[in-house]
Amino acid sequence: AVLDGAGLIVDALFGAGLNRAPEGKAATLIEAAAGSGLPVVAVDVPSGLFGDDGSAPGPVAPAALTVTFFRRKPGHLLLPGRTLCGETRVADIGIDALVLDAIGPRLHENGPALWRAALPQAAPAQHKYDRGHPLILAGGSLTGAARLAARAARRTGAGLLTVVAPESALPAFRADWPGAMALPTERWDGLLADRRLGPVLIGPGGGAGPALRQAVAAVRDAGKSLVLDADGLASYAGEPQALAGLLDADCVLTPHQGEFDRLFGKAEAPRLVRALQAAAAVGAVVVLKGADTIIAAPDGHAVVNANAPPTLATGGTGDVLAGIVLGLTAQGMPGFEAACAAVWLHGAAAQQVGAGLIAEDVIDALPKVLDRLLDRL
Repeated sequence: AVLDGAGLIVDALFGAGLNRAPEGKAATLIEAAAGSGLPVVAVDVPSGLFGDDGSAPGPVAPAALTVTFFRRKPGHLLLPGRTLCGETRVADIGIDALVLDAIGPRLHENGPALWRAALPQAAPAQHKYDRGHPLILAGGSLTGAARLAARAARRTGAGLLTVVAPESALPAFRADWPGAMALPTERWDGLLADRRLGPVLIGPGGGAGPALRQAVAAVRDAGKSLVLDADGLASYAGEPQALAGLLDADCVLTPHQGEFDRLFGKAEAPRLVRALQAAAAVGAVVVLKGADTIIAAPDGHAVVNANAPPTLATGGTGDVLAGIVLGLTAQGMPGFEAACAAVWLHGAAAQQVGAGLIAEDVIDALPKVLDRLLDRL
């Protein structure tokens, strides 16, 4: 009855520290608010939303506006919290920014401020060999994934790029674009031995199985960094321990949720917790893709990305993301910063394209996004 005749609900029952579902009269009131049709303004977070992981195990009244304080909380960015919060505004209530030094946060919202200083820029005295020469190990039947990744790596700034594929697939790669090299798998060992080449992307269209596992081991034996995606991840399904000790903090894994579950197993823990556990377990950067992509480092730092539009839910965009990571690491960007930058660039390029997006559009939109970042526009 307290809602009768109201025109607006200010929800201040529970804050971001809640760690159990609302019960009793509180739950009843939240359910009534959710069903009232009235606009809701939430203080800190909508009541019932967990601020540390964005989950909502009980009733929540979705807010049109959420006003929080000092800094956003993980629950404002992670789903379903981001949707339940509506528009989120951060209010200044006089907390000094120096407080962050004492807190030592290990979780951040993704954005250029985190990695812009490490973003590669072409210098006047550079030549193509200075800008990196990554490798992609491709399969023989489904060439599209590797072709998308290769084009994305080149658009991101890699000076040269070589795709290694079975002889039968080489015409498809050579006909697609003349600016990349396509060589037969017989050249693989020699390319790995060349210290000028690397890092290496394994997985897009590669065909899951023991051969890819052998290729991963060979890459690491050669001292090269690795981006592992798609079939490369599937080759270790249920055996993440086989990657432990093989990778390092400059290696990047890029699973979507299904690939992540097949590799690490299903669990009830929040996505953020699972991504951090996975990164620590394999000793590499894990990019858990989704509308709220999480980039987790093995040292316990993590970044949540919130700029990805729903139009990215189309075939091939994951291959494009792997290619962007490859292109950035080839130019010397550390694995974690490269992964964060790649995810943000991927989302920004998709935003620029808008409706009707296909994977190729993301690649073509990258130059203007990079120009804006590097203050060339």
